[in-house]
Amino acid sequence: MRKALTVAALAGSMAVTGLSLAPAAAQAATTTSTTVSWGKFFSSDHKAYTFGRTWKSHGKVFTKWHGVDKRGGKQAWVWFEVYQGGHWKRFNKAWDGKVTGAWQGHGIKKVYTFTCWAGKFDNCGKKYRIY
Repeated sequence: MRKALTVAALAGSMAVTGLSLAPAAAQAATTTSTTVSWGKFFSSDHKAYTFGRTWKSHGKVFTKWHGVDKRGGKQAWVWFEVYQGGHWKRFNKAWDGKVTGAWQGHGIKKVYTFTCWAGKFDNCGKKYRIY
């Protein structure tokens, strides 16, 4: 009788321990990327802003961004500066109103962004590191 109770108690404690460890182990196994949400990053005159998220998955960096400015009138610009393959690369996108964009790349170590309004280099806001 004592053996049966001891075995039952031991099995019960192992089951409880196994259940408490299982979700943490499952979560660690399914996490393959870290997502960083960023923004609202405004132009210096606060007439446009960008926000989005950046993540790395399987050696590739992904960025999905959204831009907002007052529809009509002058365009807003988002700039990205990327350190990739030992060199800095710069690219931009202009929009009027609301827009969503995305880009991706291999071998990216750092990413910075800033927002301008009324011209490529006019009314630019602060530069932020997003990856």
